Amino acid sequence: MSPSSKPFILFFNAVKHAELVYKKLQEIAHTEIITSTTREGFFHDIKDKYRNIFAIYRTSASGAVAGKFDAEFIAHLPPTCKYICHNGAGYDPIDVSACAKRGIIVTNAPDPVTEATADLAIFLLLGALRQLNPAMNSLRAGTFKQGVGFGNDPQDKVLGILGMGRIGRAIQSRCEPFGLGTIYHNRNVLPVDQAGGAEYVSFERLLRESDIISVNLPLNEMTRRLIGREEIAKMKTGVVLVNTARGAVLDEGAVADALESGHIGAVGLDVYEREPEINEKLMRQERALLVPHVGTHTVETLAKMEAWAMENVRRAIVGERLLSPVPEHCHLISSS
Repeated sequence: MSPSSKPFILFFNAVKHAELVYKKLQEIAHTEIITSTTREGFFHDIKDKYRNIFAIYRTSASGAVAGKFDAEFIAHLPPTCKYICHNGAGYDPIDVSACAKRGIIVTNAPDPVTEATADLAIFLLLGALRQLNPAMNSLRAGTFKQGVGFGNDPQDKVLGILGMGRIGRAIQSRCEPFGLGTIYHNRNVLPVDQAGGAEYVSFERLLRESDIISVNLPLNEMTRRLIGREEIAKMKTGVVLVNTARGAVLDEGAVADALESGHIGAVGLDVYEREPEINEKLMRQERALLVPHVGTHTVETLAKMEAWAMENVRRAIVGERLLSPVPEHCHLISSS
């Protein structure tokens, strides 16, 4: 194919790890990395040099240029744009309803993120449970462990997994060697062979009985601020809260206040309500083990994510079944 006859794929971010997959894609697609530096600049460029795009490849960092892929953004896309291929699992920055109205299919990359995210969740869980953040701060302050409070062992504690999808199940399996008993709450009860021995419980019971709660839910209108002051009040005093999903599932201010009062014993957080901003009270709290959204930040996982998203692009071009259209868009495929 000559460049002009190949489908035009606009990359909102450069491929950094799966370069061989990118080169292979270029055999059947004309690819460009976006040069627009602002949302307004993109809206201008889409009228001319990007007017014939067939698909957009995006990452979690794409918002730095364009902001959210909201209804306004989608309305500016040309009629030639048929796909938005995201290289992460969570796709809440994309207005999938607006895409559906335009006939644009959104894909994500759920499988590649599982292992690395679960690994980080275990680090945060154990680090928060053992109160490692105050200990590390004391060490760096030159006081070694003077005045550092005691942590807790994981053995015989109850882990409540809120959202027993791929990542939730991976966390559960990793926790078995530590002697943690697991309960979970999900939209649906899992088949026995998928639950790994974990017991399905109501949301209320999970809040009441868990010593540790791991949040593994997608962000949507049903889950936004699902855990606030009222829910925290139902938790055990000293509960440990871990979140590697989306920050806005928690009311960050309520979590900070509960840490300050001691009702929450510690938190391990990778995600925040208004990234990159973090609640100042939360930042000052020593019992908050905080990392900057690095759940998938490994060379191997990022390469898998990039390759997965580009495989969705390739399949869209050649007309093969997509790897992972988002659930909201499966009807668009079946009706096409």
